[in-house]
Amino acid sequence: MNILILGGGGREHALAWAVKQNPKCDRLIVAPGNAGIAAIAECAALDVEDGGAVAEFAAENAVDFVIIGPEAPLVAGVADRLRAAGVSVFGPSAAAARLEASKAFTHEICDAAGVPAAGYARFSDREAARAYVAAQGAPIVIKADGLAAGKGVIVAEDEETALGAVDEMFAGVFGAAGAEVVIEEFMEGEEASFFVLCDGTDALPVGTAQDYKRVGEGDSGPNTGGMGAYSPAPVLTEALQAQVMEEIIRPTLAEMAARGTPFQGVLYAGLMIRDDRARLVEYNVRFGDPECQVLMMRLGAQALDLMQAAAEGRLREVRVNWADDHAITVIMAARGYPGAYEKGSVIGGLDNLPEDSAHMVFHAGTVEQDGRIIAAGGRVLAVTARAGSLARAHARAYEMVARISWPEGFFRSDIGWRALKG
Repeated sequence: MNILILGGGGREHALAWAVKQNPKCDRLIVAPGNAGIAAIAECAALDVEDGGAVAEFAAENAVDFVIIGPEAPLVAGVADRLRAAGVSVFGPSAAAARLEASKAFTHEICDAAGVPAAGYARFSDREAARAYVAAQGAPIVIKADGLAAGKGVIVAEDEETALGAVDEMFAGVFGAAGAEVVIEEFMEGEEASFFVLCDGTDALPVGTAQDYKRVGEGDSGPNTGGMGAYSPAPVLTEALQAQVMEEIIRPTLAEMAARGTPFQGVLYAGLMIRDDRARLVEYNVRFGDPECQVLMMRLGAQALDLMQAAAEGRLREVRVNWADDHAITVIMAARGYPGAYEKGSVIGGLDNLPEDSAHMVFHAGTVEQDGRIIAAGGRVLAVTARAGSLARAHARAYEMVARISWPEGFFRSDIGWRALKG
């Protein structure tokens, strides 16, 4: 098979790594890719949000299967364009991708399907939103309705912060994403991520994880795109996973199908766990980053077979073959992230690190110049390890981090603390 993966981050490096191991894969192209991906696949300069260009590229290169990594191409309708051209694709339609593209739409679906989620209100008027915050008090959660690269969520612990977030969003800090604002109740508990493959009719759970969104140690500082993750998530017991499927996932999929927009792809449910019950925090319509890195380390080559089955409506025919293992990933980011940061610093020590089923450094924001790996983004590397226990995987990951020479980068030293302390 000739396979095309759209995207150029750590998630797409992890997807490419897993797909490459499957003997079905004859040729692997990633657009646009990055320096790490270039070591295992062909990289192509392609506007991944231009459905026509992607469909044309797929035809010219006899692509059999397309995997769409990021959310932006999905929201732009790239999957629709590929299907119209007769190309098999893993990823939802633009209509179904609204589950991530609009937080207000997700609440509408949850209300109709009876899915347990946070109480909320939606606003397109700044003064009305401010008045609601004043009436509700804090803590409270302020969200830009649209896509904001994982940064459009402010958990405000006091009213002043909440009002400031409302003002910033309506002032255009998040562009069009903040034209409408969703204000939610603050839910207490432990967060976890639940991943389900869907084929429009059936759903197959493919893993759990917990990630670390705050930039600083001890979950301090502003939200980021994610500073690390581990899988599986102990808090998501078998009983809880059954509850999530029964009360959250299946009702959502049924409501989407009833509206004529069946969901096909991966549905990533962010959950809040309290008193042995789960409530929905949000949906994403793609693999999380950095959760994808730990999931792919655990799934390996079978990931391609599972994604194909979802794309072809055959999920009832497949099963996930899990090893009794654990994986952890530690993000190395450029100093200053998620605020202003500098690009162009040289990263050393990568050549001497192991690359196998238990050790991988997945690249995110990197380029290669004159044989050197250069930092070219905020989140730059995802140092990932797998082992029979989380403690051993944790040790392996941080051993690798210690061998990377990058003074201009930083990382959290406490990834995995939730599970390790228990």
